[in-house]
Amino acid sequence: MSATFRLSAFGDEIAADLAEQLRTLVGLNVRGLDLRGAWGKNVARMEDDDVARVKQVCAGYNVKVACLGSPVGKSPLAETIDFEKGNLTRLMAIGNMLDARFIRIFSFYPADTSTNAHYDQHVAESADRLGILAGLAEKEGFTLVLENEKGIVTDTPERCLAVLQAVNSPALRFAWDSANFIQVGVGKPVDRGWAGLQPYIGYVHIKDALLESGKVVPAGEGDGQLPELLAKLKAMDYQGTLALEPHLKIAGHSSGFSGAEGMEIAARALRKLMAETGCQEVW
Repeated sequence: MSATFRLSAFGDEIAADLAEQLRTLVGLNVRGLDLRGAWGKNVARMEDDDVARVKQVCAGYNVKVACLGSPVGKSPLAETIDFEKGNLTRLMAIGNMLDARFIRIFSFYPADTSTNAHYDQHVAESADRLGILAGLAEKEGFTLVLENEKGIVTDTPERCLAVLQAVNSPALRFAWDSANFIQVGVGKPVDRGWAGLQPYIGYVHIKDALLESGKVVPAGEGDGQLPELLAKLKAMDYQGTLALEPHLKIAGHSSGFSGAEGMEIAARALRKLMAETGCQEVW
């Protein structure tokens, strides 16, 4: 089996209006959508009428929802897990309506996020909570993809691996994000994290950043080792999605913005790296 790379993108980085998002993506021949928001509404807050509208617009542009870019796990460890169980239950209902089986999640905020020096002590609690969510997802046939990010328990490769190993569920996979590793000071993230995390990888966010400043840049222009990442994915016969999340104009706490021009720059940069590493795009 040879590796397959399907391109998707966080459409709300282009515009609030879903049709405008999809016009841009189709123009770039990107046929996957990571649905984080449309019409100013986060996917987790969408009503059935909103979801039906998403389905209709996507069908009109022949675009498939690859993943729900949910905010699950961007809540304090002190919050009752019932809060996120409710959010996930609703998101799985949305996923069923859209035939989208992947849901992006996070690993919760410790009480003190001013430093990550104490985050190791929260690994077990984070894993316990994620295990509950993974159990719900497994019963319903969904895959949760855990993104690494600053401020949450799984910010470094080592803590990501510790949580994934502790949960040990086929319904919890890893969504690799090189830029987010860089932004917490992890230099050479592929060299440092690949060996441990590779068996858990189920999704990939394409975003790059500069180690010195944390500034987000197009793929291959930063310190995130994107060429090395693509080569490793190809070597492991990766069967999955590369999701553009460029954050080229705004890199916010819960979302980002690139505009149509920024998304074009991001897609072009990724395809250049794919060509250089011999990665074949399919959909």
